[in-house]
Amino acid sequence: MKSNYRIRCGKYLLNLKKRPYIMGILNVTPDSFSDGGLYLNIEKAVEHARRMAAEGADIIDIGGESSRPGAGSVSLNEELKRVIPVIEALSKKIDVPISIDTYKAEAARQALNAGASIINDISGLRFDPMMVEVAAEANAPVIIMHMKGTPRDMQKRPAYKDVVKEIIDFFKERISYAIKNGIKKNKIIIDPGIGFGKTVRHNLEIIKRLGEFKRLGVPILLGPSRKSFIGRILDATPEKRMEGTAAVVAIGIVNGANIVRVHDVKAMADVAKATDAIMRG
Repeated sequence: MKSNYRIRCGKYLLNLKKRPYIMGILNVTPDSFSDGGLYLNIEKAVEHARRMAAEGADIIDIGGESSRPGAGSVSLNEELKRVIPVIEALSKKIDVPISIDTYKAEAARQALNAGASIINDISGLRFDPMMVEVAAEANAPVIIMHMKGTPRDMQKRPAYKDVVKEIIDFFKERISYAIKNGIKKNKIIIDPGIGFGKTVRHNLEIIKRLGEFKRLGVPILLGPSRKSFIGRILDATPEKRMEGTAAVVAIGIVNGANIVRVHDVKAMADVAKATDAIMRG
């Protein structure tokens, strides 16, 4: 089925041809690189998500396991303990879709039952063979991300002959795999995985050539927010990378990003709105 960039997720409809969408990041983790430990408390997590929705987030992305470089894995039970109560509480208080950032099929299944409606899998449906089945049975949209290796080892000298071509080839195989296993093409979103097994040069090349991913015929998500490559360019700590993130968000949208995943929702929503207005004249 050909994607028309209108994606149904539960009771919500994402019209990704209309404008760029903002995905707000909610890390319910003690060790995420930028905001680890800030939202482990359920009430604080819900309050922050409600604030992001009010500031312009079109999607709230909730994760219970850090994927920062060098991060180890957490158990399924620990991940569920972190995310399910937040999803259950939040789904009753906001009117935007919730995505679950996980590579574990059972975590995705329980999150969907709790009120999430999108699966964001950093492994690209590779780490858990049951993930594709969970997504297909639920008819849930899936974000397929590219990562070279695992969070624990992905930044140990990543190498490519042509980073964009190799990631496009990866997506061709992953999209085919998803469709063969029951996921409709109009439920697939791709994410080239900025910072996931890439050097600074690789990340810049992906952003510069982002338009080449459009040939795959599915929406593109870009997640540059506060990433270390921005820190390297600006010599800035995570909390001082908002302006650099804004530059990447603007150029990413110009080059074809349909969704941007960010921490600073209000500022990036303004960036996205202004960039889109310029593009549409």
